[in-house]
Amino acid sequence: MRADNSSTICVCRSVRELGIAIGFLVPPVLVPNVEDRDKLAYHISIMFYIIGGVATLLLILVFIVFKEKPKYPPSRAQSLSYALTSPDASYLGSIAQLFKNLNFVLLVITYGLNAGAFYALSTLLNRMVIWHYPGEEVNAGRIGLTIVIAGMLGAVISGIWLDRSKTYKETTLVVYFMTLVGMVVYTFTLNLGHLWVVFITAGTMGFFMTGYLPLGFEFAVELTYPESEGISSGLLNISAQVFGIIFTISQGQIIDNYGTKPGNIFLCLFLTLGAALTAFIKPDLRRQKANKETPENKLQEEEEESNTSKVPTAVSEDHL
Repeated sequence: MRADNSSTICVCRSVRELGIAIGFLVPPVLVPNVEDRDKLAYHISIMFYIIGGVATLLLILVFIVFKEKPKYPPSRAQSLSYALTSPDASYLGSIAQLFKNLNFVLLVITYGLNAGAFYALSTLLNRMVIWHYPGEEVNAGRIGLTIVIAGMLGAVISGIWLDRSKTYKETTLVVYFMTLVGMVVYTFTLNLGHLWVVFITAGTMGFFMTGYLPLGFEFAVELTYPESEGISSGLLNISAQVFGIIFTISQGQIIDNYGTKPGNIFLCLFLTLGAALTAFIKPDLRRQKANKETPENKLQEEEEESNTSKVPTAVSEDHL
């Protein structure tokens, strides 16, 4: 039975970002910027038919291929998690238990701030690029593709680093801070008039911002073990969606009234708050502790406790 492989998990979760990358690249190609509404509706319908076909195929594959759980637990921590899970445990009870965990609550907030900023940036990217570079709809999609592909690379590298170092908090904090730095650089270089500069700064920002997303899931599993990973991941996603809606609406209004720079500064302020809150999260790595608790370690600890308990008796007999 092997230990949890963070790099493998980060790779699997970063595959989700591949769909986002395709979403940046394909729609500008399928739906050109035309004035005729009938032609525009035709191209949009073609895009929706393609999306519906792909989604249906994936649904069929889920029913055929996916299983509830593997035949054998992938790690000792997962095996213990199965054993510790009570059949009478309720969903709401698990959520209430998670919200008593202050470290997880802080992570939910900080993850929501980062992912919400990414969602807002992704949604409004086309508008911001067209604002400064009219007629560059296709390149706007390519910039979004660059952000996500760079983030997938960042997620893989972060996963490999976590496998070797197990420094979950330190890695998360560094990536969060670099996300803030990348966002600041992107904000003040967007209007320079050079599209290649935007590609570089957006890619650098995406390397950390998108790469942070699977890191947040991994850190949440460590903090909430042995609670269900599905519940902790679901709460992170809810936080991301809520902050994403708030940030998208707010930044859109700011861009319409004041321009792109104030809108991006708005996101920078909340990323600063997220980085500060991340520093207060304590690295209580419960899953890693469970993986280290092998039968040999437990036997050694019991022997040490037994020897320790015998020492006072020997001393007292010599004294007598």
